[in-house]
Amino acid sequence: MTTHKNVGGPDRIARIILGVLVLSVAMYFGSLWGILGLVMIASGTIRFCPVYFPFGISTHKEKNQS
Repeated sequence: MTTHKNVGGPDRIARIILGVLVLSVAMYFGSLWGILGLVMIASGTIRFCPVYFPFGISTHKEKNQS
């Protein structure tokens, strides 16, 4: 299964860092907001954001293959 990557480098790093932060705070306070943290980590890891897809947004830059 090939998915179209739409999450680029800086966006990916920010998602993973913020996801870990949100997940940590949610676990500390026992909140369900940790699910949002897991989604952010997952989208940063697989480089695909389902929210970006319908709007055609992409922060991923394709490399030219010559």
